[in-house]
Amino acid sequence: MNQQQESELSFEEALTRLEGIVSQLESGGLALEQSLAYFEEGMRLQKICADKLGEAEKKIEVLVKKADGDYAWENRGKKGAGSDELDRESR
Repeated sequence: MNQQQESELSFEEALTRLEGIVSQLESGGLALEQSLAYFEEGMRLQKICADKLGEAEKKIEVLVKKADGDYAWENRGKKGAGSDELDRESR
């Protein structure tokens, strides 16, 4: 699989491929060159998965209780007003 194809994978596809690579590496019996190729591909897939999780995290909204008792939706990925309230509420 080339890097262009890897970058087009969904999170689930990249994770499934990564799990397959880990399984192959753990089973042993691979030639050194094949092990290195799998390791390199696995590292690229890990980055793709981490990037996609980061994107999803930025989209998560958290219901935050304001000081006046009202609730407001806030994007967890952004810093600014309400972020301190979220920290205080979770303690």
